[in-house]
Amino acid sequence: MASSGADLVVVLNCGSSSIKFAVYDSGVDPLPRKPLWNGKVQGIGGPAADFGESGVAPFAIALDAGEPYHAALALIRDRILARLAGRRVGVVAHRVVHGGSRYFEPVRVDAGVLDDLRGYIPLAPLHQPFALEAVAILLREYPRLPQVACFDTGFHHTLPKVEQILPLPYDAWERGLRRYGFHGLSYAYMATVLPERHGAIARGRTVVAHLGSGASLCAMQDLRSVATTMGFSALDGLMMGTRTGALDPGALLYLMEIEKLALDEVGQLLYHRSGLLGVSGLSPEPRVIVRHEDDQGETGERARIALALYVRRIVREIGALAAVLGGLDLLVFTAGVGEHNAFIRERVCRDLAFLGLELDDDANAAHAAVVSTAGSRVRVGVEPTNEEWVAALQARSAIMPA
Repeated sequence: MASSGADLVVVLNCGSSSIKFAVYDSGVDPLPRKPLWNGKVQGIGGPAADFGESGVAPFAIALDAGEPYHAALALIRDRILARLAGRRVGVVAHRVVHGGSRYFEPVRVDAGVLDDLRGYIPLAPLHQPFALEAVAILLREYPRLPQVACFDTGFHHTLPKVEQILPLPYDAWERGLRRYGFHGLSYAYMATVLPERHGAIARGRTVVAHLGSGASLCAMQDLRSVATTMGFSALDGLMMGTRTGALDPGALLYLMEIEKLALDEVGQLLYHRSGLLGVSGLSPEPRVIVRHEDDQGETGERARIALALYVRRIVREIGALAAVLGGLDLLVFTAGVGEHNAFIRERVCRDLAFLGLELDDDANAAHAAVVSTAGSRVRVGVEPTNEEWVAALQARSAIMPA
């Protein structure tokens, strides 16, 4: 359907050092999965920030050293305004990582909602404060512009209570200490696209592996979340680029009681200095670490053990989710590592051969949509995620209900 000249939807996905944006035409129904244009500012707060967008090669930018995040948002605002061509922005959608025990559905943000969401910053410190800073700036500069928070925790609202509750005294549950799950916008997209790609099999016993700088798995039954690896915070579950994933809490007690690390030092360790980066000493990126596996000495040994641990944690958790599901019909890899690192997929699938899973090496090397053999008892897919489209769809529905 051709555009009606209706308002535009702008999606902001804000992290600590980058801001991604995408612009969609709300006058097209159904909403196109490809944006009119999109872009990204990265390196915010560092020595070499750059900006890139559709049709424009990335170029270096200078951001105000005092308030680089504000400057990056202002740059995005100005670039969008320059390309409106007489159109109007009708709503801004924000990916907000944590909605706590109160917010599951997309919600229009006002000052009260913003204050509520600030209470969840300690649970997602790499993302929550930056998304909310963008909301606050726009509320101040454009108070009449609708803004909608779209929650990464929302998709997991279908988790049964046995998957949500923590083995703490029961009053912890009543205070909101529970397993929430994350990467929900990505999994919501998978729930839409996987039946289109794989038909009825997608409604069976499915595990989606969202492997990026942050990483988690989601077990789906009938396209609904029934178990996931991230829990109360975005630290739980799989080993990640710089985050530990699941960790014996006794190790934290030791670090604080015996090694006398302060609370902020422990936070830095868990979020920024661990995972692939911490074990390898090289990089949070598997594609960088793998180049050093054949190195001699400690460098090679640490590269090998980092990747082996990364894969082992993924395999172990897929096995656990398969047990919860009572078997496995479909395994799907998505996000940056999952979509683009064939060697990670190969190693994970090799260790899951006991499930009857067989990988097609040529298809895997080509990043095909289906990378398992015809005879594999478990189908294995690779599917690009599209969190921005889900956020745009949710925001449009929130302010312009059918």
